[in-house]
Amino acid sequence: MSRVGRLPIPVPKDVVVKIENGEVAIKGPKGELRQVLGADISVKQEKEELIVTRANDTRDVRARHGLIRALLANMVTGVTKGFERGIDIVGVGYRAQKTGDKVVLNVGYSHPVEVTPMPGITLAVEGTTKVKITGIDKAAVGLMAAKIKAIKPHDAYKGKGLRYAGEQVRLKPGKAGKAIGK
Repeated sequence: MSRVGRLPIPVPKDVVVKIENGEVAIKGPKGELRQVLGADISVKQEKEELIVTRANDTRDVRARHGLIRALLANMVTGVTKGFERGIDIVGVGYRAQKTGDKVVLNVGYSHPVEVTPMPGITLAVEGTTKVKITGIDKAAVGLMAAKIKAIKPHDAYKGKGLRYAGEQVRLKPGKAGKAIGK
């Protein structure tokens, strides 16, 4: 058995799980998410837990067993607590501003860059140098954060640009070492 796949998923009391026709729907206080299982993976609810099982031990079914279990666990977490990702803006004159549901970034281009959130995603600006992405779908939150970061990746020499909150950026030394050694 897969080490991840065999773990039961605890289901809080305020979460409703429906399993029908190879699809799992999980509804909680923050919203509802759906996941298609596939032919060889099955899910059953026992008391306060979800159990994911597989039909056979072929290589691709074993791989999907752990994946489906992890996706379902993320869905339960998403509909109860939600997910959050932060983007830090580093650079002189770089800033973010919220207009409606969109975020406008001034990050060194000749024009401001407007970011529209994907469905189910909320963008917030804290101060002028932090953007917070929240939502119930972990994959969608991560994808939105990656799209925003790709607008202006951090520079390898000065560190200016967009980076994930808490990301450690290693800077290159530049040309100073070459001038001394000749």
